[in-house]
Order: sequence, then structure tokens, then C-alpha cells
Amino acid sequence: MKRVLSMGSLLAVGVGASAVWLSNKPNRIKAETFLRDLKRKVMPTVYEKSEKLPIEKGGHPHPHDVEDNKMVDEGAMYSVKFYNEKMQ
Repeated sequence: MKRVLSMGSLLAVGVGASAVWLSNKPNRIKAETFLRDLKRKVMPTVYEKSEKLPIEKGGHPHPHDVEDNKMVDEGAMYSVKFYNEKMQ
């Protein structure tokens, strides 16, 4: 008869093994160094991807860009109209 290990038991074994391994100070230092280096390697790539978003004109529209100004104006009027209808 086959015995099948459940995910819970495998997780418990993993947590126990890591607790035993981290009980020694040199191993804790190794783990901290590894995680710190991993964070330094991963985080710049996350920031690079977020800076490459296609934001060309965020914040303040150009005064001579009629299409964009019209869209901003219509958006403002929608919220004012909605508020006025709610209050009446």
C-alpha cells in the first residue's frame, strides 16, 4: 500500500528543517546575505519595468492640446453634474 505525503506534512518538514538550519548563527548570516543580495538583484528590474510605462503626458496637459483639454473638461463636468444630481 502506497503512502502519500500530503502538502501539509511536507510543509511541516520543510519548516522544521529550516528552523534547525537557521538555529546556527553562521547559517542565519548566510541566509540574510543571500536574501539581501536577491533583493538587490530583483528590485532594480522591478523599478526599471515601472519606469518604462507609456506615460508621455502625465499630470498637466499642454494648453494647446485641444483633444486632451476637452477630455479633462468633460471629465470635470461629469463629476459636477453627478454631484448636483445627487444633491437635488
